[in-house]
Amino acid sequence: MLEPGQLVMLLNAKDKRYFVSAQEGQVMHTNEGILHLDEVRAAGWGQQVLTHKGYPFTVMRPTLYDLIKSVKRRTQIIYPKEIGYIAMKLGIGPGCRIVEAGCGSGGLTTALAWLVGDTGKVYTYERREEFYTLCRQNLERIGLAHRVEQFHHDIAEGFHPHAADALFLDVREPCDYIHHIPGAVVPGAPIGFLLPTTNQVQDLLKAMEGGPFRQIEVLEIFLRHYKPVPERLRPDDRMVAHTGFLVFARTYAQLEEPETPDYEGPADEDAGDGELPEE
Repeated sequence: MLEPGQLVMLLNAKDKRYFVSAQEGQVMHTNEGILHLDEVRAAGWGQQVLTHKGYPFTVMRPTLYDLIKSVKRRTQIIYPKEIGYIAMKLGIGPGCRIVEAGCGSGGLTTALAWLVGDTGKVYTYERREEFYTLCRQNLERIGLAHRVEQFHHDIAEGFHPHAADALFLDVREPCDYIHHIPGAVVPGAPIGFLLPTTNQVQDLLKAMEGGPFRQIEVLEIFLRHYKPVPERLRPDDRMVAHTGFLVFARTYAQLEEPETPDYEGPADEDAGDGELPEE
């Protein structure tokens, strides 16, 4: 039996997804009838339950992919096809501390919170109050809010000194905030950016020149689905093509150049006139 309040994904016969917190004694209303959530909890993962009209629903444990796709959004979210590569490049895993700015609806925040575990922490910045609130609501709905520390703050004023292991910016003009990054992460930390247009990428690359950044990489990721029909296997008619450019780099601690002392000449005034001293 599932724990009370556990988040479950319910699939109808056409694979339409419903996400619900399976609380004791509660019901869920659908177009196909009423589901008693106590029956959902008693059935367990992979089992089917019937509505009062006799329609079957399958009880599924939601994956990270499911949770990201279920985010209630008022902004464009970062797609799973990018999130997987972002997580690998930034080294996100249990215990990791990562700074994120521009959380929007919380798609990437959800993934980061899932990956860092209870021993890690996500520090996310959002200057717009409506997105700050929406992100919090999405995280609370799936039970991951305790892994995230939110800041209603404009990063134009800088980051808090987190000494984080990684950083990711999904903001309009990241080139304006480059100088704040070293103060938010440890030296050697991987950093990443998402940008929609080539001119924004160019501006970012110019801003990074001469700064404490190495191993700079620019790329985009495509994903094409196929119709799963054995007799006529072929690509889907439509696909999500360009969603954004990804830029990655590593920070490093720059050495301070040693000061060159001013040359004041020899201490012995007689030795500096070009003549040999008398014996």
